[in-house]
Amino acid sequence: MIRISIIPILFLLFSSCTNDEKWKNPDAVFFDYKIRGEERDSNITVYIQYRMGGPNGTTLILNDPAKVQLDGEIIPVDSARLTGVFYEIQKPAHSFAGEHTITFTNPERKQYKEEFEYQPFSLKTNVPAFVVRGDIVFDFEGLKPGDHIRVVATDTSFISKDINEIDTVRNGRLIIPANKLKNLVDGPITLLLSRETDGSVKNGTKQGGRIVVSYGLQREFELKDAPFR
Repeated sequence: MIRISIIPILFLLFSSCTNDEKWKNPDAVFFDYKIRGEERDSNITVYIQYRMGGPNGTTLILNDPAKVQLDGEIIPVDSARLTGVFYEIQKPAHSFAGEHTITFTNPERKQYKEEFEYQPFSLKTNVPAFVVRGDIVFDFEGLKPGDHIRVVATDTSFISKDINEIDTVRNGRLIIPANKLKNLVDGPITLLLSRETDGSVKNGTKQGGRIVVSYGLQREFELKDAPFR
């Protein structure tokens, strides 16, 4: 147990030894910000990485005075073998809606502030346990006119095409037309409805960066044919 627990520490110490070399060109640092939430999760996750040279570059450690903060709170560092060094913090979902600021301070004490808005949405429609084939209508709260929602509906068959597309919410409503349900077989269906904003950071280095804010919800039901009359 002791051997396993010190591996991340040793990794960070080793990386710190070579970190100064990587920071020789601060303008080449790529910002990678991800803010993720789900209806069934009580926390929102803010996940951040800084990479040298672009989105696939080597991850960087922020040694003092360099740091990253969310609304003034320092975000702690962590690491994983596959993803490298990252900064992650979780916040209670019930109080996170609204505007927030990520502040990055580089080794030269220069600050870059990135503002974003986190706005979850909810499904007003009560999805029954059994849904008869036909147009399926979903009414939402918390979405703006023209917002886009990714609709993913999967069944238990390996040969069906499933549904995976982006649609526009109009007047708070989204419809899965009956003809799209031909992609699904009768039986258990898992439905994922998510909104994701993916854009470039507004205040970054010459290398730039991206910021992704996502929120999703999930429903399960059984799809069946309409009874014969």
